[in-house]
Amino acid sequence: MPGLAAVTALLFTWVQVGQASRQLRISEQGQITSRFNAAVTNLGSRTLDVRLGGIYALQRIMQDSARDHPTVVSVLAAFAQEHAGSSRQSMKEPADAVAGLHTPRADVTAAISALARRRPDRDSGTVIDLGKTDLRGLALTDNAAIELPGSIFVEADLRFADLTGADLRRADFQRANLERALLEKTNLRGALLASAQLRRAALAGADLRGADLTCGGFGTDPSGRVTSYVHCAILEEASMDGADFRDAKMIGANLLRASLNGADFRGADLTDADLRDASLNKADFRGAKLTGVKLHGADRVGTRGLAAGG
Repeated sequence: MPGLAAVTALLFTWVQVGQASRQLRISEQGQITSRFNAAVTNLGSRTLDVRLGGIYALQRIMQDSARDHPTVVSVLAAFAQEHAGSSRQSMKEPADAVAGLHTPRADVTAAISALARRRPDRDSGTVIDLGKTDLRGLALTDNAAIELPGSIFVEADLRFADLTGADLRRADFQRANLERALLEKTNLRGALLASAQLRRAALAGADLRGADLTCGGFGTDPSGRVTSYVHCAILEEASMDGADFRDAKMIGANLLRASLNGADFRGADLTDADLRDASLNKADFRGAKLTGVKLHGADRVGTRGLAAGG
């Protein structure tokens, strides 16, 4: 009988603990729901401080609740895309006119910063879409890691943006304008950069393995032979010393006067690429496809694989 009483007491205690635990989870979820609703309401405020408070509250919810993480990501991405302004308008302005003069709104930068500091492993398939936005001069400068793999920046205006060292693997930058952007040591492995503009961009030490830097289209003659390319990736006068282009697709890419000293092009497809007047000292072209590549005036001291390939 004493043993049976002890077992009964133990079972009773276990049931009570289980009920208390369930009630605690329900209470926590209720609190998170209330916090979420209040934060989203603050995003619609006309006051900058209130909007920033809403963004920071959503960032905290992302950290506290893996369950609500994907929803918060979607809300913050939609907020940034809605309030950043359209790149269709901003791209009408010449690059020189925006040098040092334009930065995104403080709340837009805060929203993107929160997205960049999140845990991507909690995204559950949620994709950050910042396409067609005016993000000129975007700078996330608090030295924390920038995690935006797989994000969409199609047709975005990122001129003069600072994404140094960012994780942008598999990100979609098709037709985006990245002129004079800072992308040194940035991970762009497998990124889509077809028709992107990277004129005078800083890509020293960047990882572009398997990246797609091809053209938006091409012309053919009656026999089907390619005679011209249109909307090709522009890397004219870009600084890309030590960049890794292994297995990258760079057909028809404009690399005129680019600095590519020590760059690795092994296995890359550079068919019909324009490398005139480029600096290619100690670059590695072994195994690269170089049919039709233009090399007039290029510095080629210590290059490997280039002479044999054409």
